[in-house]
Amino acid sequence: MTRKNRIRAAIVTATALVTAATVTAGVSMAGGESAPKKPSKKEIAALFDGWNKSLQTGDPKKVADRYAKDAVLLPTVSNKVRSDRAGIVDYFHHFLENKPKGKKVQTIINVLDGNSAIDAGVYEFTLTDPKTGDKRVVKARYTYEYEKRNGVWKIVNHHSSAMPEG
Repeated sequence: MTRKNRIRAAIVTATALVTAATVTAGVSMAGGESAPKKPSKKEIAALFDGWNKSLQTGDPKKVADRYAKDAVLLPTVSNKVRSDRAGIVDYFHHFLENKPKGKKVQTIINVLDGNSAIDAGVYEFTLTDPKTGDKRVVKARYTYEYEKRNGVWKIVNHHSSAMPEG
């Protein structure tokens, strides 16, 4: 290899190294994709309000739209585990006959990261008997696990159980 070719090869190698270092520094400074901003506890609390409003429509499909496709629902007044949309729609079809109106009594929200949060606590529902119009209040413990999917918050896990001591 001639001296001229060695210099040319050295320049090409040096240029490649500088380019690689610059690209690597740019990627590490950007961190690839930046982590999504964590939602506030108030934003997560509002997800229940939206869910509760969907109950007021009386449409079980609108309620089921708030759940992810692979969500699991362990409902208050059914012994069946609901792990697909059809099961969730079926549960709410029957539950909505009682015109439920929910209200949180106690809530503890843990924001895990920009795309996931847990809301757990106690809520109560005022239910109206469709035949007699009589109202009753059912108090229950709840846990909602939320994930942000394709930019939309969805319920991925919802467990609700009546209070054991009345």
